Amino acid sequence: MSATKVKRVVGKYELGRTIGEGTFAKVKFARNSQTGDPVAIKILDKEKVLRHKMAEQIRREVATMKRIKHPNVIRLFEVMGSKTKIYIVLEYVTGGELFDKIVHHGRMMEDEARKYFQQLINAVDYCHSRGVYHRDLKPENLLLDASGNLKVSDFGLSAISQQIEDDGLLHTTCGTPNYVAPEVLNDRGYDGATADLWSCGVILFVLLAGYLPFDDSNLMNLYKKISVAEFTCPPWMSFSAKKFITRILDPNPMTRLTIPEILEDEWFKVDYKPSVFDDKDDTSLDDVDAVFQDSEEHHVTERREQPTAMNAFDLIAMSKGLNLGNLFDTEQGQAYVANAQTFHVYHLKSGSNLNHPSFKVEY
Repeated sequence: MSATKVKRVVGKYELGRTIGEGTFAKVKFARNSQTGDPVAIKILDKEKVLRHKMAEQIRREVATMKRIKHPNVIRLFEVMGSKTKIYIVLEYVTGGELFDKIVHHGRMMEDEARKYFQQLINAVDYCHSRGVYHRDLKPENLLLDASGNLKVSDFGLSAISQQIEDDGLLHTTCGTPNYVAPEVLNDRGYDGATADLWSCGVILFVLLAGYLPFDDSNLMNLYKKISVAEFTCPPWMSFSAKKFITRILDPNPMTRLTIPEILEDEWFKVDYKPSVFDDKDDTSLDDVDAVFQDSEEHHVTERREQPTAMNAFDLIAMSKGLNLGNLFDTEQGQAYVANAQTFHVYHLKSGSNLNHPSFKVEY
């Protein structure tokens, strides 16, 4: 074989291709070598995290997600640390972002939008019951699995109940402007639950309309529109959907719909299926503590493995059913393989029967 690909292994995970990259992290596809299950691993550089004073925010995100075990929220399985890296092992989903679905296909029919909104409310209700407020809900942070089920992701701006101040409110202004509740913008404190529900209302509007309810190139004008809930529903939206959205996008958080009220709304209740899952809370944060306390005794093993190079005769020995008779010259009592390198790669690509249990080749 002319070249072999070096395998990168972290603990029990074999890392593969890069599937995402941001300012502070790279996300790679990986596989659990013990179970064969696919996962996504977010890899952060410790030096960069410390230089930008991001350690506490990342620790909060990790601890938050470990506490959340819901079918409509991305699972965080474990976190590992090495001398130079932090590895966050996440559920791998293949359906892309809900945002991409809107971009490529436009607005949704009400039945489809309602299904996604019901799953979103199930997830948000569960998070709030655990004292977790997302604070950056938007279609880009809603992923879809292979079955088309919604998965809430990216808890980087989340808050937990311990961050609530003496007045019972949160005070950090954060989120994405078009989706942020008016009370978050006025800088006088806000309730995390009602602020999340405003964002859910904006998301529902986008699903049904195909565009944002509040949008302006001038940020101050945008904030003015949000503060008084200045928006217009498109004519194709049903009356019951318009009424429902208007009650969620209420600029007064005191009269805005709550989750119990949403669950009783006639538009929402159509074909509604509450989430069914194991609600046992047995989460351990020992791995989180070890990583962020930088405990050397808990550092994960990082290694690179060079796959064993094989020649054509190795392949023959490992695959009894492979007939290579036409490649051998037997007249002179000698055996040789013509152009073994080309043959090797060709048969891998064409899917020949090389299914010996121990056969694995990378090229």
